Amino acid sequence: MSTVLLVHAKGGPPLGHVLSRAAARADVHLLALSALPPSVAASAERLCASVVLPTDAERADLVALIVARAEAVGADAVLTFSEYAVVAVAEACAALGLAGAGDAAALARDKRMMRHTWHRHGLPQPAFRPVATQADLHEAVAALTAPLLLKAAWSAGSTAHQIIASPQEADAAWQRSRETMDQSARLGFAELHVAEAAGHFVVEEIVAGDTAGWFDEPGWGDYVSVEGVVTGGVFRPVCVSGRMPTVEPFTERAGITPALLPADLQDRVVALAREAVDALGLRDCGTHTEIKLGADGRMWLIETAARFGGAMTVPQIEEVFGLDVVGMLVDHLLGRPVAWPERVLGPEQARGAAGSLVVLAVDGRGAAWRDRRRWDFPVVREAVALSEGSRLSVVPESSLPDGSTVPVYDPAGGANTMAALCLLSATDARTVLRDFTALVDALPDVLPPAVPAAPRSESAVPAAPRSGPPAGRSRNMTAPSASVSPARPRVRPAAPSEGVAV
Repeated sequence: MSTVLLVHAKGGPPLGHVLSRAAARADVHLLALSALPPSVAASAERLCASVVLPTDAERADLVALIVARAEAVGADAVLTFSEYAVVAVAEACAALGLAGAGDAAALARDKRMMRHTWHRHGLPQPAFRPVATQADLHEAVAALTAPLLLKAAWSAGSTAHQIIASPQEADAAWQRSRETMDQSARLGFAELHVAEAAGHFVVEEIVAGDTAGWFDEPGWGDYVSVEGVVTGGVFRPVCVSGRMPTVEPFTERAGITPALLPADLQDRVVALAREAVDALGLRDCGTHTEIKLGADGRMWLIETAARFGGAMTVPQIEEVFGLDVVGMLVDHLLGRPVAWPERVLGPEQARGAAGSLVVLAVDGRGAAWRDRRRWDFPVVREAVALSEGSRLSVVPESSLPDGSTVPVYDPAGGANTMAALCLLSATDARTVLRDFTALVDALPDVLPPAVPAAPRSESAVPAAPRSGPPAGRSRNMTAPSASVSPARPRVRPAAPSEGVAV
């Protein structure tokens, strides 16, 4: 049987899902650069031929560590599903002479190089400037048209995103983004190979999104992602996923497979994704390309990753389209023939729909919950009425234990302040969107309070009812106007085992 070295780090699809699919195709040796989630540790020992957690000293030269471990186990393929390990694994594969993302992996990680590459190819994207210093930021703010979005060039999960509405906000945004990157690194959500990555930023104009010409009903976010793979340098699209509107500044709340795009519009989206991936020059890897949708059919590239989408994107594809893309990629890297879809799959080929929801302490309008709550999935499952045939579950390795206090949402922290990740299966994508809307509205009412509430007087004024989410905001969209509580912790009080880089 063939041998695979799987390099694990935070982010990406759930490790339990990845391990079971990879182990069905080959003997798997696990090199864990992050601690294994408690819910997966036992199955990892059972499914893997070996599990190695290197010391800090061994991790000093990550490429050398991966190469040495691959040679020790006789690996026929080396792969990772984590954004933070993509570059190191690509360089190790090149050193070993194995199939991998190739030299272009860094272009799919560093948002500065990515945008420069797309600019050279004339592809549509927001106007941007690379930023390495506070002085660079001031020059960029003067050259670009506000509002602007400051991004960490090597981050994931919307971490360290800051909106700059005027030049006067630049210094505070710079300080907050750098602090957030430091905090994320301490939590394990940071680039593992490029030592200077935490100091690299990009600032870009916020372009106006619009869903009206793309979706037939309201409630969808104005960006989509094209899930696919590159084999031998050839891009093979698999499907398109839709989104709910994001939370300030542009933190993803939910991804839904499939996106309910008409066939002609889906083809246009996929064509732009193909141009983006081809321009980067990736060789053999999963891909995840995010595209902003605008009025009059306009589109802008947000980013492309040299790995599959995070959160539950991969399990959603398997449930909806019957494709085990993890196993298929393993087979390809091992040189086996793989029957990838001849053309992108859409709603017509879907068997129902599935979506993943990041639980944040923010209601459907983008406002912070009025009080602190404890995460309790059994309560949610029993108290929230979903559509007939819908099934809701929680992803343990990406969620806080039941009874944990839900972190206050921190816009700069992005998905780092999540409480849980839920998976919903339903008859169609419209039902997933409707049920997620109901779930978001219900959570701050049905979850138990973190601290017992004080007795209310008879004259107390009842709370105002919550409304559903606005339509038409998403990542790098029109500037958010929703209010968020100004009191936020700089680091969440309790961290899930894994993140949801998307």
